[in-house]
Amino acid sequence: MTAIAPRFGPQLIRLLLVTAVLTVGLLGALAGTASAHAALTGSDPKDGAVVDVAPREVTLTFSEQIAMGDDSIRVLDPSSKRVDVAKMRDLSQGGTVRYAVGLKPGLPDGTYTVAWQAVSADSHPVSGAFTFSVGAPSATTATVPDQEAGGGLVGTLYDTVRYISYAGFILLVGGAAFVLACWQRGASVRPLQRLVVGGWVTLTAATLVLLLLRTPYTGSGKLGDMFDLGGLSDVLDTKTGAALVSRLLLLGAAALFIAVLFGAYAKRVTEAEVEAEAEAEAEMDGEGDAEAGKAKADLAFGLSLGGTVVAAGIAGTWALSEHASTGIQTGLAMPLDVLHLLAVAAWLGGLVSLLVALYRVPDLERAAVRRFSRIAFTSVVVLAVTGVYQSWRQVGSWDAWTGTSYGQLLLVKIGLIAVLLGAAWFSRRWTGLLGEDAKTAKTVEAGAEADAEAGVEADVKVGVKAGVDVAEETAEKDVAEAGTAADPERAAQLARQRTALATARKKRDRDADTERSGLRRSVLIEACVALVVLAVTTALTGTEPGRTQEKEVSRTGTEAAAPAPARPVNLTEPFDTGGTKGKGTLRLTIDPARPGTNLMHVWIDGPDGKPMDVPEVKVAYTLKSQQIGPLPVVPERLAAGHWSAGNVQIPMPGDWHLQVTVRTSDIDQTTIEKNVKIG
Repeated sequence: MTAIAPRFGPQLIRLLLVTAVLTVGLLGALAGTASAHAALTGSDPKDGAVVDVAPREVTLTFSEQIAMGDDSIRVLDPSSKRVDVAKMRDLSQGGTVRYAVGLKPGLPDGTYTVAWQAVSADSHPVSGAFTFSVGAPSATTATVPDQEAGGGLVGTLYDTVRYISYAGFILLVGGAAFVLACWQRGASVRPLQRLVVGGWVTLTAATLVLLLLRTPYTGSGKLGDMFDLGGLSDVLDTKTGAALVSRLLLLGAAALFIAVLFGAYAKRVTEAEVEAEAEAEAEMDGEGDAEAGKAKADLAFGLSLGGTVVAAGIAGTWALSEHASTGIQTGLAMPLDVLHLLAVAAWLGGLVSLLVALYRVPDLERAAVRRFSRIAFTSVVVLAVTGVYQSWRQVGSWDAWTGTSYGQLLLVKIGLIAVLLGAAWFSRRWTGLLGEDAKTAKTVEAGAEADAEAGVEADVKVGVKAGVDVAEETAEKDVAEAGTAADPERAAQLARQRTALATARKKRDRDADTERSGLRRSVLIEACVALVVLAVTTALTGTEPGRTQEKEVSRTGTEAAAPAPARPVNLTEPFDTGGTKGKGTLRLTIDPARPGTNLMHVWIDGPDGKPMDVPEVKVAYTLKSQQIGPLPVVPERLAAGHWSAGNVQIPMPGDWHLQVTVRTSDIDQTTIEKNVKIG
């Protein structure tokens, strides 16, 4: 075991680093599945509508409260020129969320595109587009960017920084809690100090970056706009901007907490231990130790109380600006979300702190590990209770577990947590097998070494250990001789050698502990799984809850999504009814060719390319895969060779079988059949 452990440790460290890299990649993949909370539920004019007279304004109705700017609604003519005027008006009242923008007077006939962009109440951007026509649809329509709000490079970067901010919060809060509640002597241990300070720096830097990224994330999508001071000023007026600024202020208080924890408190802990050892050696009554212990306990209580308030405040900045602040029962959901985040930090942050202590500190006491084990168990119970409530609140129904992206991600998270709990079970077993604390272990080891020197142990391991001890004694003797000979350079060299030998000895002793090595491995596996759990959790915070998705499905008959730009179906087919003047060409358009209301135009041209008047045109749609149809459509004659139907209802997307019947006389007709893609 002594020979295996040193090689196995670095491999596991590399495994942790690889897992971190893969987790960031997973986060980017999951970010593509995220969708926003609010949705467009109606408009005037309606999507695909044809109106005789140009409207004075366009109104949009949303499913919940959103934040919009003066440039959030754009209306484009067929040549992509803007025709909206004045500022946007908020017409919301009661439970209805509605916004309007005025149009230029005297708009000519043609198809107009309405592109909109806003920020949902849960801080995520939403966008979409739809069309309407004045008089008759035009041959061309305006184009809008294919990229949705919050997507592209800026969206990926924003989601990654959000993940980093969660990780920083967990390290900061969980590391400090581990020191105060599990291992007070850890306040003076440099690796744990670096861990907690690193968490603070990470969270502070990530919060600043998020604040700068809000402008391009919710607006233009251009990374260069993150330094736009005007956009930053607008962000500060939003709920999310206020939450990020509040987080920065609370992090200032956290910096003071860290300074006291690793300064005055670490000094008190060290002094109390020194006094306790001195009094034990002098066999005193322990009055000084009692006074030092009381001062240390008072400072620990103050730090615990203040640290809890600051940690809860930082957690509250997420609860006040994301999913917990929207939907049903927000008054209960936000406090429980804060409790959920604190439990996550205490468990996962303490787990990382324990991992660091096990790898970097050779004398971690068994009592500290057991105290963390109890805290981890309590955190899991809190997570279970709050998680069940949040799942009920966000998912909404059993079907939403598998029928929505939010429910599917939540199932993945639950599965990962089950794996994490399995690894934790092994860690608890190794904890129970741990030997006595470091001081007792050192005493036993010293006796064993004395026996080895007397010849009791004769195996190879003891021989190696004795060789190291002899080297240490020789180094110490050389240092003393060098000091006598007044050779500072030689003394410094031998002192460094003695320090290196002492460090190697401690590492050898640590790696020889089978139980401690097993605990390190199981805790490292827990940390790897925890990284992936954190990635899925971050993706969940950016995904539309299942309850909201189901509402949109029940309202529209299709899965909720932001309306996409119009992409009409264009069909041109020759025909021949077999009679006199029975040859011609059929041209048909379906706009926007997606579920819901569509506008259909049919043109009949003669062999010479001129409009050809025919007695009758009939159309039918059939979705064979779902056994829907045929759905008949009888278009109206608008002019010679031109037929139209303005209310073609297509219930769902798919490959629809289109049948167009053209009659050129009382007895001559033909049916043209073609498959077209809808949606």
